[in-house]
Formats: sequence, C-alpha cells, structure tokens
Amino acid sequence: MSEGERAELSGEGPAEGASVRFALLGPVRVRQAGRPLSMGSPQQRAVLAVLLLRGGRHVAVDELVDAVWGEDPPRDATGVIRTYVSRLRRALGPDADLLRGEAGGYAVHLRAGAELDVEAATRLAADADTARAAGDVERARELRRGALDLWDGEPLAGLPGPYAERQRTRLAEWRLSLLEGQLELDVETGRRAEAISELTALTAAYPLRERFRELLMLALYRSGRQAEALAVYTDTRRQLTDEVGVEPGQELVALQQRILRGTDQPAPAPVTASVAPAQLPATLPDFTGRDHLVEELGKQLVQAPHMVVAVSSVSGIGGVGKTTLAVHVAHAARESFPDGQLYVDLQGWGPSPVDPAGILGSFLRALNVPDADIPESLTERAALYRSVLAGRRVLALLDNARDAAQVRPLLPGTEGCAALITSRARMAHLVGTHHVDLDVMDPDEALLLFTRIVGADRVAPHRPAAMDVVAACGFLPLAIRIAASRLAARRTWTVAVLARKLSDEHRRLDELQVGDLAVKATFELGYGQLEPEQARAFRLLGLVDGPDISLTAAAAILDRTEEDTEDVLEALVDTSLLESVAPGRYRYHDLLRLFARTCATREEPQAEREAAVSRLLDFYLTTAARVYELGRPGDTLIRHLAPVTHAGLDFDNQHTARDWLFTEVECLLAAARQFAHGDSLPRTVDVLLTAKDLAESGLHSPRFLRLATALLAAAEEAGDVRSQARAHVVPASAHQFTGRFELSYQHAGDAHGSAGARKDIRESGEAANDRGVTASVLGNLDDARYYLERALVAYRADGNLDGESRALSNLARVHLDAGATATAIELAEQTVEIDRRAGALLRMACSRYHLAIALNQAGRHADALAQLDLAVTAFGEDRMGLWVGLAHFRVAQVHLSMGRPAEAASYAEKALSQLRGIGGDWHRGSALTVLGRALDELGQADRARACLSEARDLQESGSTQAPQG
Repeated sequence: MSEGERAELSGEGPAEGASVRFALLGPVRVRQAGRPLSMGSPQQRAVLAVLLLRGGRHVAVDELVDAVWGEDPPRDATGVIRTYVSRLRRALGPDADLLRGEAGGYAVHLRAGAELDVEAATRLAADADTARAAGDVERARELRRGALDLWDGEPLAGLPGPYAERQRTRLAEWRLSLLEGQLELDVETGRRAEAISELTALTAAYPLRERFRELLMLALYRSGRQAEALAVYTDTRRQLTDEVGVEPGQELVALQQRILRGTDQPAPAPVTASVAPAQLPATLPDFTGRDHLVEELGKQLVQAPHMVVAVSSVSGIGGVGKTTLAVHVAHAARESFPDGQLYVDLQGWGPSPVDPAGILGSFLRALNVPDADIPESLTERAALYRSVLAGRRVLALLDNARDAAQVRPLLPGTEGCAALITSRARMAHLVGTHHVDLDVMDPDEALLLFTRIVGADRVAPHRPAAMDVVAACGFLPLAIRIAASRLAARRTWTVAVLARKLSDEHRRLDELQVGDLAVKATFELGYGQLEPEQARAFRLLGLVDGPDISLTAAAAILDRTEEDTEDVLEALVDTSLLESVAPGRYRYHDLLRLFARTCATREEPQAEREAAVSRLLDFYLTTAARVYELGRPGDTLIRHLAPVTHAGLDFDNQHTARDWLFTEVECLLAAARQFAHGDSLPRTVDVLLTAKDLAESGLHSPRFLRLATALLAAAEEAGDVRSQARAHVVPASAHQFTGRFELSYQHAGDAHGSAGARKDIRESGEAANDRGVTASVLGNLDDARYYLERALVAYRADGNLDGESRALSNLARVHLDAGATATAIELAEQTVEIDRRAGALLRMACSRYHLAIALNQAGRHADALAQLDLAVTAFGEDRMGLWVGLAHFRVAQVHLSMGRPAEAASYAEKALSQLRGIGGDWHRGSALTVLGRALDELGQADRARACLSEARDLQESGSTQAPQG
C-alpha cells in the first residue's frame, strides 16, 4: 500500500498533504515534503521517539534521561538531552516549532500537515472496528490491512534504552492483535486459502499463540480439510502441555468439539457488503396479457417465506412466451427476494445443455463465494449452494431447462427462497412443483401485442387485416413479435401487405403441435421476410457449434467485411432471430439454430456450406497460429501447419493475442470437435496444436484432452497418418501435467512411430521429447537420454529454438537425476540463454524453473529462489495458473532444503490453493508431501501425518515420480 493509499484510508487525504511524517513502526524515520531527514545518533532518535509516543504531553528532562539510559546515565545527562533536542530542532528546519520546551521538559505537538505512523495506524484500526460493527466487513478488512501495512519491520529498530524496549514489546503485541483481527476477517469473508498459508507460517513463528491456531483450525475446516483441522488441535495441545504444562484454552477446546460434531458449517455465506445479485434480464416494456398467470405465479413466489422452497414451472412449445412470462413475474416479485435474483439460460434443447456444475459455480461467485472455495464436484457445489442460501431470500430463474435432472441441483433447499423454471418439457418429476402449462395467446391479447410493437396509428385503420396477421401467426407470441418487428421496421409496408404475405397456409401455423415442427413454422414467418443477405447470414452462421460467435468469426464464415457483417447481424438482432450477448458477440436461441441449419441444408448448396465452414477453420487456425507465434518466438510450428486460404487476425502484442485465445476458447474447441472429419481434419488437429497454451494453463486441460482423444479417433478412422501423429502429441504432453505418465509414454511412442514413418521432422522432435520426458519420470534414464538427444537433433535440424530449449531443459533433469548436478546446471543455463536470445519470455520462465531445481539440488538456494521469483512473475502475466502453482511448490522445496519449515509450509499452501481444480491429483499430492514434511519439522506432527496420508492417497492413483515440464 502506498503512502497515498494509507492516507486516504485514514481520512487524511493524499500523502502529499503532510509536510512532515514521523515513522516509528520500523526504524525511526522523518520525511519532510517527501525528503528523508537525518535525525542523528540512536540516543538522539530515542529522545524523539519518547516525545512522539507521549502524544503531545510534557516529558520532564529526568524522564528522558531515564528513558534513554535507565540506571546508567552519562555524566551531565541533562546537558546531553538538551544538546540532542537542539540538534533535533536543527534537523527539522522549518518544522522545528513542533518540538517545544515546556517547564523543565519538552513536548512534540503535531499540527495539521504533520503525521505520526502510530497515530495513523490507531485511526485505521478504530475505523476498521467501526466499519465491522456497521456490517461493512470488506471496508473493515481494507482499513485493518492499511494499518498493518504501516509497519516496516521491528518498531523503534536500533533504539537503545529501557523505554524503547518496552514500547517495542507493546507495539509488536499490538501488531499481532491487528493481524489476528485481519485473519479473522479473511476467514469470515471466504479468503481461506490465503489465510491458511499465512496462519501456517504464523503458528510456526508463534507456536504458543492460541488464537492463530484457532483461526487455522477454522480455515482448514471450512475448506473441507477436517482431518488437518483436528490435527492442529492435537499438535497444539501436545506442545502446550509439553512446554508450559497447560491445557488449551476454552475457545480452542470448544472449536475442536464443534468440528468433531460437524456443527460449524463449512464455507458459510461470505459476510460482505457487496450488492446482492440482480441477474434478471430486462422485462419487455410491451409485455402483454397473461394476467391470470402473472397473478397465479406471483402468489406462489410470495409464499416462499412460508414454504420449504417455492418451485414453479412454466412449460410449453418453443416461442409461446415462457421466458417472457417468467422474467415479467420475477421482476414483479423482486421485493419479496431482497437478497438477490439469479438467472441462467440452461440451453436445454440445444446440442449441448449446460452442465449444472458450471452453473452452480457461476451462482456461487454471484453470491460472493471466492473461486478458491468453490469445490469441484456437482454434489459438493450443490451442497455449498444450499448452505449459502440458508437464511437468505433469493429467487432463481432457471430458463430453458432440459429435464428435472438438469434442474434439481440448482434448486434452493430452505424456506425463503424460490425457483421459477421454464422448459419445453413439463417438470413432472419435480415433487411439490406448481406447474403452469402455457398456451398461445387469446386473440385480443395477440392483437394488443401486435399493436404495441407496430404502433396504434398504423394498426387501428386496418384492424381486420391485423387480426388476420396474428391469426396467421397462430397467436404464438414469438411469431407475432417477429412479424410485427418486420412491419415496424418498414414504413412503406401496410398491415394489409403483411397479411397478404402471411396468407399462404404453407407459411402459417394452422395448429399447435408438440415438437420442432410447430416452432419451425413459426420461425419460417420471420425468416421469409429477411433480405437475401440477411437470410444467407442466418443460414450459414447456424452451421457452427459453440455458445456464441464473434463478429470477426462471423465475417470469416460469410466472407464479408466486418462492417458489412455487423450491419447484417444487427438486422437479425432487430428481428429477434439472433441475440446480441455483448458488443461484437452474437448467439442463436437453441431452436433458432436448429431451424437455421434446416434452412441451410434446404437452400445452400453443399459446396457453399463446406466453403463457409472451411473459411471459419482457416480463420481460427491462422489466428491461433499468430497467438502461438507471438508467445513462442523461435518455434517452427507455424511452418508445418496445414495450408489455409483465409486470413485471420493480427495482434499488436502478446497480451492482446492471449486475450483473444482465452476469450475464444469455447468456440475454438467446439469448432475443432464439430469439423474433425474429411478434408478439415488436418486443420482441426493443427488448431489444437496452436492452442496448446490452453492446456498448459491448467484451466482447460480436461476438455483439451477429451478433444484430442476425439480427434485421434477420427484420424485413425480416416487413416490419416499425419493427423494421427499430431493428435498423439497433444495427450502425450497433457498427461504429463496430470501425472498420468504411463499414458503419456504410450502416446509419445505412437506419435514417434507415426511421425518417423512420414519423416515429419518437427513432430518427430516433439514425440521424442515427450518420450524422453516420460522415460525419465518413470526412471528409465538411459532411454530418456536417448530420446532427448534424438529430439535435440530433430529440433536443431528444423531450426526450432523453442524445441531445442525444451530438450536441453529435460536433458538437464536427466543429468540431475543421474547425480551430475554441475552438468545439469550448465545445460539449464544454456536454455535460459537460448530463450533470452529468442525473446521467448514464457519459455524462459520454464527454463528458469528447471534451472532452479538444479540450483537447489546443488545447495545454491538463494540463486534458486531468485530464478523461481522471475518465473512466477512471467507465468502469472501469461495466465499459466498451473505453472504458477508448480513454481510455488518448488519454492516450498527450496525453503525446506534451507531449514525454513515455516516458509516452506506457507508456499506449499500457496501451491495447493493455486492447483485446486487444475493439474490433477498428482501435483496436489506433491504439494501436500512438502507441506507435511514442513509441518513435521515445525513440531505439528498430527497435521503433518494428515497431509502425508492424503498425499499418499492422491499419488497412489498415478505416477510416483516428479513431472518434468
């Protein structure tokens, strides 16, 4: 925290407003207008400290003598004190009047514009207590952190005398008290991962301070680590009885009993002052009719405080207005749910219904649960969701559900909450649900809706024709809205013209039917009124899977400029045939996408459909290749990609490029999966290779691996040897990061054989490198050296600096495992230099990571930590979360080697927090092992055993060796 931020928190305004600042929470320092002043000898500074800490009160000279020298003052101590005061005034210059002589003594009076850090910290702490009492926990946490940030080491550092010693003790104890309060707020607001890391170090530094132990137990328990929490109690009790002969305090004993009973709920709702979620889409200003249903559903919702949980379900055919009705009712009932309204489109009738686990993650984040506290499994997320909602009044609108199984985990579990569901299917299997079967509008409602959209001045003179239009629409709200929107946008048309256009019974819904046919007829009404270019766009864009599509990708499909494409897409948005979900991003309603594909099959020649898809693949491949090229300079992959004819995007810098990749990940992977066949197969495999950073980040590894498996199966079925070799390379690398080394070895061997057969020099290098890595991990050092040297030859023949660096790094690890530490360091240093020359920042971070491992083994611990510090910074900037976690794990290992178990435990906790949900159980097991060893050295034997036991359980399911990277 900067001085300006501290001053702002303390209510003093910007830092520049203080002419002189005195600091005692560290070495005694004085700054005047930002410039440091020299305040003389330690004894002279001790005099200043005494005066400052008296808060403007008079201090007699005798008291000053006693404070500085105690029972052993020098001769003429009084004269020495006067000399010190004189020199202090001289040093203060224009602020000398702050130090005043008063009746045989002195005092420092701080006026406006002068500040003492002790007083600032006191104010911040008091303001924090006030904020917490008012319920503003986040503000309290910010203020308390501001107070703690004012400390700069040991208070009154280097000052002599009994007074300074007493004050040092007092201020140090005050800091620990503030720290306890800060960590209590961290645990309370759900920042448990960070709290565990800090508390682990603090319990090692202050083993007899029970409050730190209590907070650590609470944070561990609420993070689902009950065994460790109880082990902390056991360790604490043994240490207290062994060292001081006392039992733990009542608070610690009571907490242990609550944990044993399981009555202290894990992960309660974070106490924050954030705004309640208000996710409901906007209600339509022209909402029409449905009065009795609005009243019926509204009554059900307002009964929520008196029911276990109020669930209402609205079902009906597509386009009948289920979502419109539900949103309108939900808005009308908002006041009954002051703690928030949640909303999700479950896409139940699309090709890929939304996974309830993903939705629960989004809901929990909206309810202020930190990412680090959201569990992985659906069952655990559903349980946490219900726990967070307990005692709250929240409405969940679950739109477009597939079936009861998709919805059930998303239902609240306590009174006061309610759920409103829409679906084409009746939720008959949801016990206790109030069901509403939504039919089409009655004629008067349908005509009123049409009139509100088009305008009474245009409809009133042509009422019979208008009734013909809504009748031709089958009184289906979506059809009426589409037709009316087209008429409203065309001022030269009359209602009669629209009625004539809809008079053909083949384009009109004669009767309601369940299923797609009725919906298709409704959509035909709007589609038939599109301009030719709009209709073409509607058809072609519907060919592509994915949650949405960007403007630039749509332009590639349509083979139009971005400007022309945007005009067409916005016209489709205006007619409700497409949704604008964000600037430059569009999506179909799931049924509209199916209808668009039907139109494309019916009206577009196969060659044009294939050309549109080919342009999209070219766009994704060339753009992903540019991202890869910027992030991995010196790599030759770009030269070995399948040929393309359509250009992609260019980027000014690596960060913009990476933003694109992480934004487009869902669409990119969906397109690769959808078009992995025929002539498109080589490009879909290459898309995966160019997007490999998505897998290495850890966030998308599982989906990436599943897609690679699907592409491999497609390549084998097609007999495409090139694609087989490349598709094997992806899982060979990905399995290394999840600890499944046997599988990695198999895939690398298959890739090596396929690449060698077709003399693919780059993939031969990749396969040999992966084969060498896994051979080394599995303890086959001779095979590892053989394959890595072959990889090195291939990479050098191809001019692939990135590959050369990776092969040398892995060879360094082989030499390290063989005991040739000096050779390992030499090779690792070569890789760093190669990456530096190439400007490959991410690759250099990986090389530094490997160099640090060798340096640690050589006993050069400080050098190892320096390399890891640089690596962590680079990994973080590139969103490589998995690598950040691995680097923290290595830092913990270094500290353990240096005999610093407290620091090792702290970094092991950071690694566990970072690796949660990414990288597989193997890495978590490795971090737990280091944590367990560190805790054992700290004397926390029971918690250490709990960690080591969990680590063994995790690692028994995979390899027992370290990952190479």
